[in-house]
Amino acid sequence: MASRPARDRRASRRPTPQRAGRILDVLEAAHPEARCALDYGDAFQLAVATILSAQCTDERVNKVTPALFAKYPDALSLAAAPVADVEEIVRSTGFFRAKAKSITGFAQGVAQRHAGRVPRSLAELVRLPGVGRKTANVVLGHAFGINEGIAVDTHVLRVSGRLGLARGDDPIEVEQELMALLPRERWTLTTDTLIFHGRKVCDARRPRCGQCPVFALCDWEARQAWASGAATPSRAARRPRPAARARPARPARARQRRR
Repeated sequence: MASRPARDRRASRRPTPQRAGRILDVLEAAHPEARCALDYGDAFQLAVATILSAQCTDERVNKVTPALFAKYPDALSLAAAPVADVEEIVRSTGFFRAKAKSITGFAQGVAQRHAGRVPRSLAELVRLPGVGRKTANVVLGHAFGINEGIAVDTHVLRVSGRLGLARGDDPIEVEQELMALLPRERWTLTTDTLIFHGRKVCDARRPRCGQCPVFALCDWEARQAWASGAATPSRAARRPRPAARARPARPARARQRRR
């Protein structure tokens, strides 16, 4: 019987700048094409696309934004857009009502507080509707070339934990750990590289450990099982069990009649 993969654990080796640098050197050489996967024309469009990418693939967002930006290309136009129209355009990204509210609110904030121009500081960005620290880091790093932080999404969280570069479970905590290990000039590229590696190799359910360029540097205890083919996704991972439906309460009168 094939054994199940062991659960992620805390890194056995203490993460150091030297070890982190070696890992990133190898990953950058292995994935020279790593970049932000979202399509955009400027900082405003990148911010909107990043907000839409929550709980959604970048590929899906890239299919939606051409129509969105053709109709509402900048903050001033999107700020005045009917929310119902925006909802219809972004519907396929999921949670479309909340996302439409977020991106129109973001556009209104940029239009009203910053004369239509996306601010170039983390403090100002996170004050805008729909923008958290991750989105702000993406915009600053890719649109402005400002390394203010590391955008920690699910891929970065998973890969950094498996490699033993971070010990935390909270994105902000992991960001601080990674920032302490790496020089500022590598922060944005680190985001792209870890995300790319997480998508192409270090998959959440089916990691390709046998093809991993940093296999020898990895601290994940399940890597040997996955590399040898002994590990398989658990039955629960292959087929999620639907949540049990609560049975409706029987009316009080009906209960009384049965007595």
